[in-house]
Amino acid sequence: MTEETLTETLPPVRNWPALDLPGTDFDPVLRELMAEGPVTRIKLPNGEGWAWLVTRHDDVRLVTNDPRFGREAVMDRQVTRLAPHFIPARGAVGFLDPPDHTRLRRTVAAAFTARGVERVRERSRRMLEELVDAMLSQGPPADLTTAVLGPFPIAVICELMGVPAADREAMHTWTQLILSSAHGADVSERAKQEMSAYFSDLIGLREDSTGEDVASLLGAAVGRREVTLDEAVGLAVLLQIGGEAVTNNSGQMFHVLLTRPELAERLRAEPEIRPRAIDELLRWIPHRNAVGLSRIALEDVEIRGVRIRAGDAVYVSYLAANRDPEVFADPDAIDFSRSPNPHVSFGFGPHYCPGAMLARLESELLVGTLLDRVPGLRLAVPPEEVPFKKGALIRGPEALPVTW
Repeated sequence: MTEETLTETLPPVRNWPALDLPGTDFDPVLRELMAEGPVTRIKLPNGEGWAWLVTRHDDVRLVTNDPRFGREAVMDRQVTRLAPHFIPARGAVGFLDPPDHTRLRRTVAAAFTARGVERVRERSRRMLEELVDAMLSQGPPADLTTAVLGPFPIAVICELMGVPAADREAMHTWTQLILSSAHGADVSERAKQEMSAYFSDLIGLREDSTGEDVASLLGAAVGRREVTLDEAVGLAVLLQIGGEAVTNNSGQMFHVLLTRPELAERLRAEPEIRPRAIDELLRWIPHRNAVGLSRIALEDVEIRGVRIRAGDAVYVSYLAANRDPEVFADPDAIDFSRSPNPHVSFGFGPHYCPGAMLARLESELLVGTLLDRVPGLRLAVPPEEVPFKKGALIRGPEALPVTW
């Protein structure tokens, strides 16, 4: 990809550093890019070259759902990227296109349907009640992240995945290393390899299983030769990692509710609006740093008058799409009455997050249980003293000191 191969006047390439942003501040570089144009060019801290960035809601949905933009072609490229790790691995579900991507996701679809998620609702509710009981019995102050927001999503995703309770801590440690660039690429890649080896053993033991958990569904699919063991392991790792993103998202949600107590009080007083309010919080919170995985244009495509050439790398920003003023009136405001709310916090198109329904369930349980059971819940430190994670791909508080 060279500028000499393009005949149109190109926008400048903007360096997009990996900023450790305070609290729930919106990325100022992304805000500038949104103002500069619907289609701009960026260079991230790792990888090579530059890539297009698409920020408008309709354009983001187009790119993510259009077969003219593919993930598999990234395999053959050193695309500019945020993290030093997350180098594309051939066969990984995140870098597959249909029909292979569809075939692989189909194997676990039953676990993430409404029925599959409902299967773990009651167990999830009980696990959450136990965590809140333990926090209340120890008395204030407490770190809400350590006491509840961290262990709860781990327990839920492990329950859905079929990972025994004794192995939850190891899963959590591996996930934290994979989702951070602070320890270097080697440490992150080693954690990914160790998690992969674990799932290889677990799935291999369940080839004859009739269980409804993800490891059993994958084991049965491997046994029927619908997918390879390597494909099943790659999907399991992706789902396990994604399941813990709820920790950071819920951490940001409670940071918002505890720094804007009028919002929390409204949710206590009007429990019927909680599902809609959680959707609005999911739209508003800046859940990640910069951008995720890129795509490659498989043919020339024009977006908003900009010619994207075949072979060019393209990123979409879901955060920017969720603040598009053409779709969301007063997009920087949190409006619990916002309807409709077509946010793209879980992605769009074939790579839409399979765990979206589960994440909503967990968020609703967390908000409802903590607001109802701990009516005096408030920050134990000034808002500016809440520490946020450094070098994290998924943003969230390192700790959330609270009292009641």
